[in-house]
Amino acid sequence: MAQVSYYTPEGLQKLKDELNELKTKGRTDIAKQIAEARDKGDLSENAEYDAAKDAQGLLELKISKLEEVVGNARLIDNSTIDTSKVSILSTAKIKNIKNGMVMNYTLVSEEEADLKANKISVKSPFGQGLLGKKVGEIAEIKAPAGTMEFEVLNISIV
Repeated sequence: MAQVSYYTPEGLQKLKDELNELKTKGRTDIAKQIAEARDKGDLSENAEYDAAKDAQGLLELKISKLEEVVGNARLIDNSTIDTSKVSILSTAKIKNIKNGMVMNYTLVSEEEADLKANKISVKSPFGQGLLGKKVGEIAEIKAPAGTMEFEVLNISIV
């Protein structure tokens, strides 16, 4: 069964743009590579031709998977997000109990995750630990260095 993922309008548009790019430019580039390799003679001993055909197979697989993701994507309406607890597309202001460091993280789908932009996947251990927590609650998150504790200070929609 296909898995439904939730996206922001920008995130879904980015996926659609990537899919369109692969279907147009990607397929055209692979077709050119195959034609060039075919022009070089005997196909039974032509490594370039084999490599181009393999690349074509991988491209079509990527297109197929991306079509499935886009087909099962759902847009999230910010007005329906419950800010009483941490959920997808909410921004949680959290404090590390051990060192007092305060951070803001927005929970997003796996494909939209970008740590540099403070967007973490709801499927990551960090995201899983924060999901469903309310202001004042402590999230215990298992990290490679051991279990870390974070207090949820605020929940908002950005």
